[in-house]
Amino acid sequence: MRSPSRHRTAARRLAGLAWLLGAAALVSPAGAAATPVVSSNWAGYVARDGRRGFQSVSASWVVPTAACAAGHETHSAVWVGLGGYRAHATALEQIGTDADCASTGRPSYSSWVELLPAAAQTLALKVRPGDALSASVTVIARHATLRLRNLTTGRRYSSTRRLANVDVSTADWIVEAPSGCDGEGRCHTLPLTNFGTVGLTAATATAGGRTAELGTWPSTELVLRQDATGSAGPAASNAGAVTATPGASAAGAFTVAYGETAAPRGPEGPTLPGYSGEAAEG
Repeated sequence: MRSPSRHRTAARRLAGLAWLLGAAALVSPAGAAATPVVSSNWAGYVARDGRRGFQSVSASWVVPTAACAAGHETHSAVWVGLGGYRAHATALEQIGTDADCASTGRPSYSSWVELLPAAAQTLALKVRPGDALSASVTVIARHATLRLRNLTTGRRYSSTRRLANVDVSTADWIVEAPSGCDGEGRCHTLPLTNFGTVGLTAATATAGGRTAELGTWPSTELVLRQDATGSAGPAASNAGAVTATPGASAAGAFTVAYGETAAPRGPEGPTLPGYSGEAAEG
């Protein structure tokens, strides 16, 4: 296994959405209520535009404070992106921030960009808890432009890259429990950091030249649920469970809240390279 920091960057790239509860409600019409989909590693919203796919996605958020305790290494990410939702997806264009805890109990914060199948890259753009950020991903043909601006410090990052493979089938606004992979591609979900509550605002997507807020597009609500130890196995654990639950979206804004429960329910395995579990197509 590689170092924990490389675990999360290598495996952040794909959703755990092939293992679902309530899989019949993958996409709900705009404005319609639907049973949330349970994921092992994504919380938030995924939107679809079945005719064309999306050209861009954007949102703003404030970097949350990681609640850390000695002896517990945990990880969390907040990001926006295009694609990656389908089971066994091979492309995902995303940019975001991490709030992690080392086993010493010390928190760390960083920004990053990832274009699957390339590995994630940590950015020089520094972020701290309480910093206000705005982020966007735009894909035109095979060129992806990724932007992240720290509104608190005024620093920004922008890069345009040509990709061999793109996925624009979904627009994603996500809080994630990253995953760890070994050198052979076997992956598992890492324990989720207690990030408290994080709010995403100005959540918009563009398709067919039309830009609209989240809530206008047909979308799926995702609730993250994992074994409290962060295990990726399907077996129940006496350690209980941790969750990340999105609130209702309104005017392009929603919150995601960290939670803990004593219910002994195990997580669903993520869809990542080398994962051997059976998967229901998203």
